[in-house]
Amino acid sequence: MRGTLMLSWILIICLSQVAVQSQYYSKSRPYHPRLPKVTNLHFFMHEHTGVTAVVVAQANISSNNSSVPFATLVAVNDPLRTGPEPDSEVIGNVQGISLLAGSNASSTQYIEFGFNTGKFNGSSLSVFSRGEPGLAVVGGRGRFMMAKGIALFNPILINATNVIIEFNVTVIHH
Repeated sequence: MRGTLMLSWILIICLSQVAVQSQYYSKSRPYHPRLPKVTNLHFFMHEHTGVTAVVVAQANISSNNSSVPFATLVAVNDPLRTGPEPDSEVIGNVQGISLLAGSNASSTQYIEFGFNTGKFNGSSLSVFSRGEPGLAVVGGRGRFMMAKGIALFNPILINATNVIIEFNVTVIHH
């Protein structure tokens, strides 16, 4: 009985101290959020099949007649250039994966546009989306912190070994 009474008093004292010491107190400065910025980017992705885009996994389906088989996982590391010409200036690269999972060669992609020149040097945009009609920008780092937006694309050249895609990206970031 005596132990229960002592435990009750200790519990009451502890609870009263928690209420006193858990009051909100801060010496920090007031929060002033940065205004969002809108940036429009225009660049070209140059892909060389088998060199910068490589199949890493593929389902064993014999009834597939498509040139791009269903259930194929492709890893990409393509250069970003200022123009469609193969000798135009390289401004960064695209890295990521593409899962070809649709019956019409559509894909779901997680890619990152990384920039290594100019005022966006060291910054990147993260994209995770299905490919039609554009790609959703879901984040970024560097100058594209907290990015959101859309990356519209236009295929310029598609053949057996090369793909050139034009990107017009509108990004809202801080």
